[in-house]
Amino acid sequence: MSRREFLTRATALGVTGAAAYGLLGLPAPARAETVPKAGGTLRMAMETRAGKDPRTWDWTELPNFARGWLDYLVEYEADGSMRGMLLESWTANADASEYTLNVRKGVTWNNGEDFTADDVARNVTRWCDSKVEGNSLASRFGGLLDAATGLARDGAITVVNPHTVKLSLSAPDVTIIATMADFPAAILHHSYAGGDPAANPVGTGAWLPEVNEPSVKQTLVRNAGHVWWGTAVYGGPYLDRIEYIDYGTDPSAVVAAIGGNEIDATYRSEGDYVAILDGMGLNKTEAVTAATLAVRFYQLAEPYTDVRVRKALQMAVDNAKILELGYAGLGTLAENHMICPIHPEYAQLPPVEHDPAAARALIAEAGHAETEFELISLEDSWQSATCDAIAAQIRDAGIRIRRTIIPGATFWDGWLTYPFSATEWSHTPLGVQVLALAFKTGVPWNETGFSNARFDDLLAQALTISDAGARRAVTAEMQQILRDEGVLIQPYWRSLFRHTRDFVMGAEVHPTLEHHHYKWWIDA
Repeated sequence: MSRREFLTRATALGVTGAAAYGLLGLPAPARAETVPKAGGTLRMAMETRAGKDPRTWDWTELPNFARGWLDYLVEYEADGSMRGMLLESWTANADASEYTLNVRKGVTWNNGEDFTADDVARNVTRWCDSKVEGNSLASRFGGLLDAATGLARDGAITVVNPHTVKLSLSAPDVTIIATMADFPAAILHHSYAGGDPAANPVGTGAWLPEVNEPSVKQTLVRNAGHVWWGTAVYGGPYLDRIEYIDYGTDPSAVVAAIGGNEIDATYRSEGDYVAILDGMGLNKTEAVTAATLAVRFYQLAEPYTDVRVRKALQMAVDNAKILELGYAGLGTLAENHMICPIHPEYAQLPPVEHDPAAARALIAEAGHAETEFELISLEDSWQSATCDAIAAQIRDAGIRIRRTIIPGATFWDGWLTYPFSATEWSHTPLGVQVLALAFKTGVPWNETGFSNARFDDLLAQALTISDAGARRAVTAEMQQILRDEGVLIQPYWRSLFRHTRDFVMGAEVHPTLEHHHYKWWIDA
């Protein structure tokens, strides 16, 4: 197995990162010899969104602002490993049906209260409330749920002592720890009553929100009155201030801003603008990821109820050309099934079929030779360019299609039900995570309307298998089902890039675009 695969699997089940490297016969990554400097302000371009209940967060910008004062139980590292934050460690039993969570001692909330196992249990219980609209975490903690109530099952979450919590699952699940590291799983104080967490910013983190103007600017300032637990464990924090400035979805505005010395870092650098920013003498970091663009059909809307229509539109598209035209070749080829070669359970299938003539014939057979299809996308550079290229290839196959581009301010109002549209998906450590989020029957983020009993059975089985090789035999069939059913056009996996000024340190782009603020510093 690959190093990343081993690190993800081992640390998810309780092996520390250092121990996992030791089992590989490798030293743990060394810390930089340069001593970070304290103080300073970092200015970054980022869309600034209105806050809401973290369980319903659906974009990485939301948690990245809130990470200033809200910590996580677990942190996902760029090398694929997971390390404890508010959890000092964890263990799983042999079949991953029981987890013991060891809560870090000496942590306090910024109001002076002690952080204990009760806080952990309360947050996990909140995550399990499937009655909350848009709560994607409930479906990910299905082994803790009572199917009759849609809430946490009695006895599933047990406080053993002030620093230990036990999770007893109804079925094994190897994704539990990885899910705790995902962005909706921010840890909230018992005083949180809903809405924007910035309104009452009680947390265990090192900063506080100072400015919170969605679509304009959000600012974090160092909380001088709070001793952050992480300083003694991981070092930091160093910055006095972090400013997020919103330039909308047009990358040219971000290029102009960094050229005009308005910002010090991009949130991410995309498409053709990567080369432009390279030419400005900035530092660039890259993360090879399982982030992607899903150009999907909503199967509950006509004419996409017909698998022949979906398959025909798939066959009209050459994914390799879309990678080149839509994302400037800055990624790797995808195969229309949402599991990436860097996922531990990826199974290689035969190449995706590209046959424009067969696509045209199949559309005619389905009775839609004269139908004009509509492909909807967000108004930005790479997503629009990708969908333009897809539409052009469909048109070249002799199939009628038009393009509709919707501004970001309104696109997300209907993203779950657009008949044929594109949605950005972030990287996940495990392939079964994204399958459970996107394609399981009835889950909140199932934007395709896909429902397949065999797929659901296989997914339930895959979640119980800790060995990635054994899990691969199951995911191979799921990958094939998604392709056979023509669920989506998924042309590529994205490499992510960030450009910074040369004095910005520790702010390398992360595979999931997480901001680990405590690692950032200014070499002034």
